[in-house]
Amino acid sequence: MNKIANYFRESIKELTEKVTWPTWPQLQQSTMIVLAATIVITLIVLAMDFATGNVFKLAYNTLFK
Repeated sequence: MNKIANYFRESIKELTEKVTWPTWPQLQQSTMIVLAATIVITLIVLAMDFATGNVFKLAYNTLFK
């Protein structure tokens, strides 16, 4: 039981004394970077899906009609 209490004491100490939390502007900047990256990757996947779908439609129409 002493090990569990010690674990929680050390965890709280680490979170309050050793962890460097980001400032509000840093957090906003990181959020915008993640949002922009998400949008770019989404657009790339959308373009790849659209292109692949059209290639398969062309191949199907060429081979089976």
